Amino acid sequence: RKLPLIEAIVLVIHVFAFFGILVTLWVLSPRADAKAVFTQFSDGGGWNSIGGSTLVGILAGVLPLLGADAAVHMSEELHDASRTLPRSMIMTTLFNGAFGWIMVITYCFCIGNLEEVITSPTGQPFMQVFYNSTQSVSSATAMASVIVVMIAFSNLTMVSTSSRQLFAFARDQAIPFSAWFSDVPAGWDAPINAILVTFLISSLLSLINIGSAVALNSITSLATTGLLSSYMVSIGCMIWRRCTKSPLLPSKFSLGRWGLAINIISEAFLVLIFVLAFMPGNPNPTASQMNWSILIYGSVVLSSLVYYVFSGTHRYEGPVAYVRMLVQ
Repeated sequence: RKLPLIEAIVLVIHVFAFFGILVTLWVLSPRADAKAVFTQFSDGGGWNSIGGSTLVGILAGVLPLLGADAAVHMSEELHDASRTLPRSMIMTTLFNGAFGWIMVITYCFCIGNLEEVITSPTGQPFMQVFYNSTQSVSSATAMASVIVVMIAFSNLTMVSTSSRQLFAFARDQAIPFSAWFSDVPAGWDAPINAILVTFLISSLLSLINIGSAVALNSITSLATTGLLSSYMVSIGCMIWRRCTKSPLLPSKFSLGRWGLAINIISEAFLVLIFVLAFMPGNPNPTASQMNWSILIYGSVVLSSLVYYVFSGTHRYEGPVAYVRMLVQ
């Protein structure tokens, strides 16, 4: 019940912190030449092609914009969700996309010696940029701390939405131990079991980084490819219905006559990003540099198909059946 208040407070901090860091970099950092920022390109991955290097590097700009659908998974707890959610998703993407673009341009102007930043003893290039700008450990630490706090609150929101997904799947009898995961204790109005399990698994996964950063990156990359897959399936279904002239469900938000064109462009871009998400960072990776996400993704898809064929298909009812049961 306090989550909306917390998120509102964090939003205010986010906006003020953004401008605080932005102004600090503008005022204190040595700035690069505009021509170097906008017209000079480098192949840092060893692809021997600016185009290839750009395609692999484009993921860095896509990942921050993923997850705009997070609020959808809590739609049952929102008032007039069919009208509010689409608008909030679009505004969130535009708002953060604009902020991100401004910060990236600023970062490119203020980054200084690229090699020094990449090999920073802090392990995080942005921290080195903060230090180079302020020439003060305490100031750089304060600026970096704000980002860490924002990430922590982002994780809070991710746990909230992920637990609702787990709860929804359990309610539809789509996963093992569905009755336990879908239980909502009296007086709580929230799936406590799903929330606790989501939080526990997320916390345990973060500990993998102590033993192997490669293993952690491979596992967490599943979130990226999983989100892209869900987007492609959803938009693909819309393209199919529009092309076959099938009636769409009534809604309070519509893309109108531009719907099919927007869907096709979105699907094409998602397919491209989906393929690139499995690419390694350089053309000749070692075992520690290899992008193992294709192995993790394939294993999850295969195990899910096996579970569905031998168990899920006999129990899964789906959200439509659940809604019909409530209506009756």
